[in-house]
Amino acid sequence: MKYTEKINDIETVITGYFEGLFYGDIQKLGRSFAAEAYLYGDIRGEAYLKNLKDYLEGVAARKSPHELGEDFRMEILSVEVTGKVAVARLHVPMLGYNYYDYLALSEINGEWKIVNKLFVHVE
Repeated sequence: MKYTEKINDIETVITGYFEGLFYGDIQKLGRSFAAEAYLYGDIRGEAYLKNLKDYLEGVAARKSPHELGEDFRMEILSVEVTGKVAVARLHVPMLGYNYYDYLALSEINGEWKIVNKLFVHVE
């Protein structure tokens, strides 16, 4: 697979991730992740650690940015790919937070999936 094809496939996964977050679509959001993914973060000094199942339950239980009338402002800042692994840096302002996400992705059985998410809220 050519580098540009990898980037396009990764951007498709990230778009699904963004749309899942923004619209509260946990099916779409869940398809972006590997089943074994963990999410680690720092939210205003509080540590955050969840497995994918617990994360998706939390997203399902809250109002989505779309439901709250927020503008879609999520963006990809950078993507680096080496072989079958990649790292993406994202800006994800939503729900009163200014998140920066660092996604580790891997090509698993021919499909790119998020295998780990690190994130931080920056004032």
